[in-house]
This record gives sequence, C-alpha cells and structure tokens, in this order.
Amino acid sequence: MSDDVETETSKPRRPLTLRRTETGAVKQSFSHGRSKTVVVETKKRRVLSPKKEAAEAKQPEEKEAPEKKAAKPEAKKAAPAPSKTKEAEDKAKKGAVLRTLSDDEKQARAQALAKSRKEKAEREKREAEERAEREAREAEERARLEVERKRQAEEEEKRAREAEERRKAEEAAREALEEEERERKKRNAAKTDARAKGREEEEQKADASKAEADNPLAQLGGRIKTRRKGAGGDDRRDASKAKETPRRRSGKLTIANALDDEERQRSLASVKRAREREKLARQQRGGERVVRDVVIPETITVQELAARMSMRAVDLVKELMKEGQMVTANATLDADTAQLVAEDLGHSVKRVSEADVEEGLEGAADKPEDMKPRPPVVTIMGHVDHGKTSLLDAMRQTDIVAGEAGGITQHIGAYQVDLGDNRKITFLDTPGHAAFTQMRSRGAQVTDIIILVVAADDSIMPQTEEAISHAKAAGVPIIVAINKVDKPDADPNKVRTDLLQHEIQVESMGGDVQDVEVSALKKMNLDALQDAILLQAELLELKANPDRPAEGAVVEARLDKGRGAVATFLVERGTLHRGDILVVGSEWGKVRAMHDDKGQQVKEAGPAYPVEVLGLDGVPEPGDKFNVVESEARAREVAEFRKRQRRDKAAAQTSGTSLEQMMAQLQDAEIKELPIVIKGDVQGSIEAIVGSLEKINTDEVRVKILHTGVGGISESDVILAEASSAPVIGFNVRANKQARDEAERNGVEIRYYSVIYNLIDDIKAALSGMLEPELRETFLGNAEILEVFNISKQGKVAGCRVTEGQVRRGAKVRLIRDNVVIHEGELSQLKRFKDDVQEVPAGQECGMSFANYEDMRPGDVIECFSVEKVTRTL
Repeated sequence: MSDDVETETSKPRRPLTLRRTETGAVKQSFSHGRSKTVVVETKKRRVLSPKKEAAEAKQPEEKEAPEKKAAKPEAKKAAPAPSKTKEAEDKAKKGAVLRTLSDDEKQARAQALAKSRKEKAEREKREAEERAEREAREAEERARLEVERKRQAEEEEKRAREAEERRKAEEAAREALEEEERERKKRNAAKTDARAKGREEEEQKADASKAEADNPLAQLGGRIKTRRKGAGGDDRRDASKAKETPRRRSGKLTIANALDDEERQRSLASVKRAREREKLARQQRGGERVVRDVVIPETITVQELAARMSMRAVDLVKELMKEGQMVTANATLDADTAQLVAEDLGHSVKRVSEADVEEGLEGAADKPEDMKPRPPVVTIMGHVDHGKTSLLDAMRQTDIVAGEAGGITQHIGAYQVDLGDNRKITFLDTPGHAAFTQMRSRGAQVTDIIILVVAADDSIMPQTEEAISHAKAAGVPIIVAINKVDKPDADPNKVRTDLLQHEIQVESMGGDVQDVEVSALKKMNLDALQDAILLQAELLELKANPDRPAEGAVVEARLDKGRGAVATFLVERGTLHRGDILVVGSEWGKVRAMHDDKGQQVKEAGPAYPVEVLGLDGVPEPGDKFNVVESEARAREVAEFRKRQRRDKAAAQTSGTSLEQMMAQLQDAEIKELPIVIKGDVQGSIEAIVGSLEKINTDEVRVKILHTGVGGISESDVILAEASSAPVIGFNVRANKQARDEAERNGVEIRYYSVIYNLIDDIKAALSGMLEPELRETFLGNAEILEVFNISKQGKVAGCRVTEGQVRRGAKVRLIRDNVVIHEGELSQLKRFKDDVQEVPAGQECGMSFANYEDMRPGDVIECFSVEKVTRTL
C-alpha cells in the first residue's frame, strides 16, 4: 500500500477531468419560477502526509530519487493511512465532507455565472423589446379601430343627416301639395257658391211658368241668356265673377261644356303666333340691336357666338332654349345651328372653314426696297468627336465643351460672333451622335451655310455622310473644315479624296466647294475660315426686312424651374420686341423677357439673331415656327386649332378598325413591352432619346414610352410609372423630394443619365433580357431497333444497336420510320443487359424505353440529340 501511495505522490497534480467518479443531483431555482437539476460530480481525494507534501513542494523533480529512499520508513509508519482514506471516502459518499474547489473550477464557475447573468440580461432585454413591440402593435390596432369607429360614426351621422334632409324635403313637398289642394278646393267652393248665387238670382228674376221651371233645358237657356245679357252691360256681375268666366266659348254647345267652368290651357298654335309676334316686334324696333356680319367657323361656342353678335350669352341661351336646345354658355354649336340662330336674330352670316384661322398669319411678302443685309446663319455639322464644338469655342473664345456631359454636344446651341466692322456670324452647333438625326435635320433647314467638320485623322465617318445628305436636301452651300491637322497622323488629302465619293469636289481639286485646314486645339487658321464664311455670305446676298412683325423657328425648348417654358428662337425676318404676342406651334404667349447667347437681357432681336424667350404657356416643339400676332384672342384661337388638329390626328391613328389594324393589334399583343417614363432637360434631347429607342425595337420586344416631358421628375410621374411597373428615366434632370419619397414607398426605380450612350445601352440590355433564349440542337447518335419486348409493369422496351455516335439517358430522341419522324420525346430508360447506364457508345446493344410512348417497331431508327438554351442579345 505504501508503494501505491509513493507512486501517487510522485506524479504531478493534473487538472480536473470529466471522468465521473461519484454523482449526485442538486436542484437549482431561478427567477420567473424556473428550476434546473444539476448533476454534481465528486472525485476521490488523495490523502498524503504533511511531511511528504512539504518535501514535494520544496524539492525539484530531478532530485526525487534519494528522497524516495528516505521517505520509505515514514511511508511505512503511515500504514494506517489507507483506512483513514477509506473513512474519508465513506464520509464523501454520505455528503459529510466537501472538497475545496481548484482555481480552474472557480474560474469555470465564475465564467458560467457571468454567462448566465449575460443570457438573463439579454433574455430580459429581448422580452422587454417584444413586450414594447406588442404594446405598440396593440396601440396601433386600437388607434386604427378608433379611427374606423369614428369614420363609421361620421358615415352614420352623415346618412342620418341626409335621411333627415330627405324627410324634411318630402314633408315640405307634401305640405306644398296639401296647400295646393286646399287652395284648389277653396277655388272650387268659391265657384260653386258663385254659381249657386247666380242660380238664385236667375230664379228670382225669371218670370216663367211652373212648367218651364220644371224643364232643365228651359233653365239652361235662361241661364245662357242671363249671362249674355250680363256681358252686354244690363245686368253685370261682380269683378271676381267676371274674371272667372272664360272669354269665349267655341265648339258645339253641350250640357258638359256649359257646366265645365275650369280654366282652359293655351294651344300650341297660340304659342307659335305669340313667338312670331315677338320676332316681328324685335325686327321692327331696329335700333335696340346691332346687326353685324357674323363669321362662323365649323364649330363655335355659345359664348363666342354671342360676343360676335354683340349680345349677352344669357340672352342667346334663352333664344336657343326657346328653339328646344338645352345648352349652356360653354356648349359647342355646329356651323348649321349657329347660322340658323344668327339669321333668326337678324344678322348676316359668313361661313368659313376652321383652317381659315391660320390665313394671314405669315403676313404679306416683303418689298425689295425694304430688304436690308443680315448676318449669315452657319450650322456646324459633322461626326461625333471631330471637334465641332471645340472649333466654335476657339472662334468664340469660350469653353462650351466643359459644360457638356461626356464631352459631347447633346443640345443645339445658338451663338453669335461679332467680328467687328459690323460683321456678325450666327452659329448653330448640332450634336454628332447618331441619335440626334432630327436635330441635325432642323439645323440644316434654318441655316444659310453649313460647315462640314472632318477630322484629318479619321476622314469621312457615318455622321459625316448623314450631314452631307442633310445639306444636299436643304440645298445650302457647304464649307469643309479639315480639323486636327496638327496631329502626326493627319492626312488632309485623304479627306479631300474621300469627299469625291459623296460628290463634293473642293477648290484645290478643281471644284467649287471651299475647304480650310484648321486646328481648334492650336487655334490655327481660324481667320481663314471666317473669311470663307463671309465670302460665301456675300455671294448669297442675304437680306431680310427688319421693319415687320417677327417670324422664325424654334431651335430648342425646355422647362426651367422658376422661369417656366424657355425657348431658343432664331429670328428669320422682322424684329421681335419684348411684349409681343406670338404663336409658336400649338402654344402661345407674350414675350416677358429675352436674353442673348451671353445671358444679357435685350429688348429686341433682329433677323438672324438667336435669342432666349420667356413667357410661353407651354414648351413648344423644336423646329416649330413662331409668328407675332395682333391680339391674344387671335393667338389663342390659332393655338387651340392646332392642338385640336393634333388630338384628332392622334385619335384617328388609335381608333382604326380596319383588318390591317386589327392584325397589327393582334401582333402587338404578342410583343413583350418594356414601359418607361422619360423626363429630360430640353425637348430636343427627349426627341433624340425616343427616336433611338424606337430604332432598337424588334418583332419580339419593344420599348413602350408611357410619358415624356420637359422638366424635373414630379410625383405624378412616379405615380404613373408605379401603375405600370415602369422605371423613370431622368436625362440631365433630378427628382424633387416628394417624387423621391413616393418612389421609395412604392418601389419605383428612378435612373439618372447625362450621356445618351449609357441610356441607350442600358435599355438595350434590358430588352435583351426579355428575349426568349435560342434553342440550339446538338446531334448525339443514332440507334436501330432490332426487337421490341413487352415487359410487365414497364411496358414495351426496344432492343437496339447504336449505329452512330452515342445514346445518352435523359436526352431528347426522335423515332424515325421510313425517313419520317413519327414521335419526338425523351429517353426514359437506357439499359445494358440488366444494368441502368448513362450512355452507350456506337457498336453496342442496349435496351431503350420512351416516356409515354410505346408504338415502336423493329427497323425503326432512334435519333438521339441534346438541346441547349443560348442567351440572345439585340
């Protein structure tokens, strides 16, 4: 036993292990009524003598050998220690002796206690949050129920109030009817009393025999005579009796007619005669009403017709009601009805067509002696990134390129350059990107000279060819500006040679088209280009009459926050003054302010002068003509006529019911559409975006433009997009706070762009995702059916030999009989001998079965192929 003790004391103390020696259960109680049973493990203690423990603590492990020999007698003296250890174990089993915890156990218990406290805190926090959330939901539900209860109470109160009002109205109507009935009874009673009184007087005055008195016909004749006598004046009745008797009796005299004293109604013929008399009286009075020459278009309102006839609209409404037409002052009359009414009132009528409102809008032709020289209008055109705007910057000593997104021009810019000595040139800078075709076309239509900018390193490009086509269609002269000649790879002669392909022959090659080599970056040879422009302008002899109402074209238009509709005008003839009333397309307005290209306010703008105008009631279309008119009424009339024309044209395009249109509608129903809402800074940009999106439409997918507009993105735009699940595209504009909040609530996407390339690419990618994937078929192999077996619970199985390629399970198969495909399906089972296999190569035999098909015969050929989906792009 001493050896055992010596062995135990020689070992170092190890940490507490998980080996269970003695077990016990302790029940722990927690808050909220929870409890937990914990298993307590107790390990046997080693009982050593104090001298051994001190020796073990003082001496190191390497000097333990001599110590062990000296400790043997002491160990022998401590022989009864095992019995004491046994007694300690018995007491530990009975729970009388507790062991002192080690540091590791204390640390572990402290950590467990800290963890328990942390979990309890988290649990209490979570329970508090859930309780707060539950209370919030309950409060919200109570508030909603309270609101609902109040709304129901208000509705019930409203219904009760309406029912009370109906009841009072019914009572009032019933009382009125009762009062009328009482009055009628009183009148009848008065008539009966008067008739009885008259009968008594007749009986007293009658001097007839008793036989005649007994005869009713005699009495009737006596009454008739008495009445006639009273009417003659011998025996008059009182005033009330005279009023009650009718003026004249007509028709056959009968007892019923004689006894019927009720009032008679007026006949229709009498009413017509009275109207004729009133009409004749009006015509005879003459001086009270002015007779006018009334101009009546195809449609006219009652109020406008009354104004043209110098009468009140109320009187005209009364006249129409007499004729049986129930109208109001804002009702519209057709030309025939208006003519009948005017002629009936004594006016002379002049019928005109609705399109006649535009007659005289252009004004008279100018006389040669009134014409004066004007500056030339020059349009700079060419391919994108060939230096058009940079060339204009160099001549204006400004920097426009820095203000354009992406370094490309996306608007038509109108500028005027003063060269001194009363020499001026008006420039129009057009975009070069393919999307701005219509902008370049408009620039060519309002210009006198076109400068074709061609880069010396790129030569002729697609938009260069398009600009040449626009110039030829407009019939204006061209000046070729060969730009970027300062580059090392510049080749001006190549440009001149390539221009010959488009029938443009420059002067250096024997033609009549001027060409100038310039460099916008180095500002080389710019004066030569200006001299070429002025020389060409002298040859054209450009003149205009400044002393007349202004006319011109809209170069660009936009909606500016705080200033309203802003349009850039190019005056072609006449002078535009501040305060002029003008018509621009289907819009009209009064010139409130004008600014030149430098932002300075001007009071007037002469011919070939670009100016920015404020005061229109709407944003006009770029390219619309503007004309100054004499009054607001004329401007409003012309603008409304043009709006009506546009509406009718749009309605005619959508309301067709021909067979071709029905087929087109059916085809449109099969096309997938991408709805979008577009808002831009200027009308020209929106026009270019819409044109580019229409070009990428296909027979399968297309862009459906729900709405376009100039200005920032508003809340109504977001609501419209949300109704159709469409995104909102903002080009150089932003959404206001209300629109952003509405979009965030409803999940509407708002995308901002400043370069048209990126917008078109994103829309094209979205349309590509809507395309159906292309199915691509890949041949795998052929197999020939040798025999067909009928297997129970599985159906027919074909024994085959693979003759070409390989056969794969799960692949698509075709059953070919006499070179005719009789079935196409899927291979459900593929076996070799009795084992299922994935594929069988050529030359081997196998068993096949088809899914939901069993009409197989020996000699048929099975073609195996795979189908994969390939994503398509536009």
